[in-house]
Amino acid sequence: MNDRLTVRPATVFKDVAAVLGPKNPQSSVCFCLSYRIGSKENQALKGPERGERVRELCAQTPPPGVLAYLGDVSVGWAAIHPRADTSFARNRKIPHLEDGAWSLWCLRVRAGYRKRGVTAALIQGAVEHARALEAPSIEAYPVDNGEARVDPTMAYVGTVGMFAAAGFEIASPTTSVINGFERVIMTHH
Repeated sequence: MNDRLTVRPATVFKDVAAVLGPKNPQSSVCFCLSYRIGSKENQALKGPERGERVRELCAQTPPPGVLAYLGDVSVGWAAIHPRADTSFARNRKIPHLEDGAWSLWCLRVRAGYRKRGVTAALIQGAVEHARALEAPSIEAYPVDNGEARVDPTMAYVGTVGMFAAAGFEIASPTTSVINGFERVIMTHH
């Protein structure tokens, strides 16, 4: 296996499922749908229906995000899509800043592959993917945690530090809070 880390559009469902899918196919895991589709549809989808919806999204242009690969193994995920097509378009807690912006809202690295630079590669790859599709700006909504530890189940939104390291700048506060930490809007122009 080639040990080179690459990031590609998430067009192969089985690779997305390897990072986001449940061990038990009947489980109703998030599958990174909660911000991507409407609340009513998100709540209605159960078990395997959730995976099938993600399979449909992987076949669309643009796909629902990007995947990091170590050789040919998918090891990480970043959800990125035009904000107008996500629930962020209607979110009252995260203000609208710029027309045409893309949202980068979820980062996930498979167990066994953490602490290898996958998150940094995912953020960079997500930005490059959005730019290739002519995104005027990219927004992220990380927690402003200072040096405090973030609960791993809530770490999917990322931290101010990791986005700042990738060239994002704080653009606005929000009234959204995750795991006791306020979220901010960070932008990459």
